[in-house]
Amino acid sequence: MSSTLENDPRVVADRTGVRGVLAVYRRRLWSGDIGQLPVIVSLIVIAAIFEVATDGNFLRPFNLVNLTLQMAAGGTITVGLVLVLLLGEIDLSAGVMSGMCASIMAVASVNAGLPAPLAIGAALLAGAGIGALQGAWITYFGVPSFIVTLAGLSTWGGGLLLVLGRTGTINLRDPLITGIAATFFTGPAAYAWLAAFIAYVAIAPLVIHRRRAAAGLAVPPIAFVAVRAVVVSAAAVAAVIVLDLDRGVNLSLVCLLGAVIAMDFVLRRMRFGRMMFALGGNAEAARRAGIPIHRVRIAVFALTSMFAAWGGILGASRLFAVNQSAGQGQVLLNAIAAAVIGGVSLFGGRGSMWAALLGAMVIQSISNGMDLLSLSSGIKFMVTGGVLLVTATVDSVLRRKQAASAR
Repeated sequence: MSSTLENDPRVVADRTGVRGVLAVYRRRLWSGDIGQLPVIVSLIVIAAIFEVATDGNFLRPFNLVNLTLQMAAGGTITVGLVLVLLLGEIDLSAGVMSGMCASIMAVASVNAGLPAPLAIGAALLAGAGIGALQGAWITYFGVPSFIVTLAGLSTWGGGLLLVLGRTGTINLRDPLITGIAATFFTGPAAYAWLAAFIAYVAIAPLVIHRRRAAAGLAVPPIAFVAVRAVVVSAAAVAAVIVLDLDRGVNLSLVCLLGAVIAMDFVLRRMRFGRMMFALGGNAEAARRAGIPIHRVRIAVFALTSMFAAWGGILGASRLFAVNQSAGQGQVLLNAIAAAVIGGVSLFGGRGSMWAALLGAMVIQSISNGMDLLSLSSGIKFMVTGGVLLVTATVDSVLRRKQAASAR
């Protein structure tokens, strides 16, 4: 117990102040607990490389707005995959699930003539229901999630073809559906969304710090919280200023950030989120602690598929259509790569929504930069696969290093 307390920055802050906390963070960095540092550095390096390689076109406002549009759908699928990865499980059907649920929405809207809210709701319910079915199969039959979702990859891919029918393509006409990706916020509206974002990621932590300190709980120095709030706020303000120079902040990006914030709140502030971390860290210990592991696992798989469905809807809104290639290709690979690059452990029990958002930015920046350079699809597949392999290897090495340091 004493060694654990000695490595807790909050406890050290109470005893030795800022200097002691810096020493603890240096020890954590040396032991392999490097947090989100690699993904932030990677994002900066990738932006610099492509900015030079594309003769200054990568960081132009026009391309950055396109980048946010491209990131929204895949990033939303990544949000769901983070949840299931935190359990130490995997969902290989998330990609085709997004396509099939988008096709359900398209058929309900165009062929059946349902209002857009009902069509979208039907797609989300279908995703949640299928996810719950897969989670129950994994839980009650003891079949590994890899096998069940691999079967789902084939099954729901076939479902996509059946739902679309012989035409293979359905063009979306409802303005509410197509308007998700076609709506941009500029000027005061964009800065209003910015204010809401800063209130959650910057101001709220300061308020929580004050309340914890008033209650006598261990807290890090206020300087650390304040500096982090300033850095995050400055980055967000800079991003909105640049986006506002072109078309502005897209509604699909707002939807993605809303999903990230909602799930971040669940993971860090709600009992369900704590149960997820406990289950991913040690399922047997979680069971003995009285956590309803069956219900948690089923609920997580339902949420994963529902976010996949929402990602498919965002993708369909951007393309104004759903076709047989929806959810195919690199969709699943990119989503998994984004989660792992963002620091979500493939072994469960470690990760955050914000790191996954950064990972989505990294993987989409790579894809966008290669598109600007007109590289072939073969090279894009190879680069993405290589990045995923390297990141997973780093995660495994750091995990073993942390285990060795704990002995």
